[in-house]
Amino acid sequence: MSTLSVFIETPTVPLSPKTTLLAAYTTDKNFNKVYLGAKEYLTEDGRCYMFPFIWKIKLRMADDPTLTSRYLPISGFPEFTRSATELALGQDSPAIIENRAGAIQTVGRSGAVRLGAELLRQWYNVNMAWCGPVCLSSPCEDSLANTFRAAGITDVRHYHYWDPEKQNLAVEKLLEDLEKAPELAVIVLSASAHCPTGTDPSQDQWKLIAQVMMKRRLFPFFLLPAQGLCSGDPAQDSWPLRHFVSLGQELFCAQSFSHNFGLYGERTGCLLFVLKESTTLLAVQSQAENMVRTLWSHPPGIGARVVTTVLNNPAHLAEWQEGLKRIVEQGMLVRERLREKLRVLGTPGCWDHLTQQAGMYCYTGLTGKQVDFLAKKKHVYLPADGCLNISALNSRNLDYVAESIHQAVTCNL
Repeated sequence: MSTLSVFIETPTVPLSPKTTLLAAYTTDKNFNKVYLGAKEYLTEDGRCYMFPFIWKIKLRMADDPTLTSRYLPISGFPEFTRSATELALGQDSPAIIENRAGAIQTVGRSGAVRLGAELLRQWYNVNMAWCGPVCLSSPCEDSLANTFRAAGITDVRHYHYWDPEKQNLAVEKLLEDLEKAPELAVIVLSASAHCPTGTDPSQDQWKLIAQVMMKRRLFPFFLLPAQGLCSGDPAQDSWPLRHFVSLGQELFCAQSFSHNFGLYGERTGCLLFVLKESTTLLAVQSQAENMVRTLWSHPPGIGARVVTTVLNNPAHLAEWQEGLKRIVEQGMLVRERLREKLRVLGTPGCWDHLTQQAGMYCYTGLTGKQVDFLAKKKHVYLPADGCLNISALNSRNLDYVAESIHQAVTCNL
């Protein structure tokens, strides 16, 4: 009888770059160390941000005897999915009025992407076993490609998005790639606050993108991870999504309420779909619910109830919108301070792109060698692509980070 485990040949997965980065920061004993790779919005003192009134809502919910711990429906909390759909598309959206828009509550945005990928794999393009292509922006979040592949979509490609020389959107190359994409390809688009570049197309550029996609019969799969935290206006942040709907486009949209509500631990997300007919919508919803049974069965309830409470209470809604504006204004102020500090130091290069970006992510343009110098010599930790979390900069560390960047750019590496 063998005493060896049946899993004896299982290889160990290498640590992800983000895990390795955080581990290096954690073990660093230097007093001046700074971690700029956090995934959450942070307060001035480095804590995970939460709106004070949302904390109060949670406390009231804990004392509410009418709330039970029963499972939510498989499709989610109905009031939540309705509110999330209206937030993304607008209450007067023709898709909502014509009953062509639906949603399934998911386990965060990653769950929404995975559910959307499963639907595409099994039911996209006339009920064929569909394997792609799915086209992602270059660069994009590392997990996106693996999420689609995990659903069985093997043909994952990339389209141009960022111009490293101009430090801006590579819109001409982007449009060229869309023109060359195979018909019926799925194009993953960031509606606002693109990760990791923080750079979004203008409305005129979005119109060009929509024109090409309609001509080439490309299917848009939007990401909406932090609605309201790009411009401070939720409606403006979802404008690209609403524009595509106004043109009669079918689409998917993966929503998250982690950043804009401070609900990181509650994993509150939504997969929104807009289709041509209401009858098709019912069929897609039924297939999505069937898939959810094998993915997570029932979604978590607290975050969905919090979001629903805020969006349907005028006082809370106004407070939330004002809070979004304050966060966005603070982020822009930090960007301006960082750019000005680099200017005063005489740091080579143009740093205007820091203030032309928006949202939590700041694509600095630093090279891999410069990032490595920052970690080893200055104890400033950020991902290898030079993307930093703008909320991780505060009054205590901004000057030190700017001086460290100056040294990384000017020293002979």
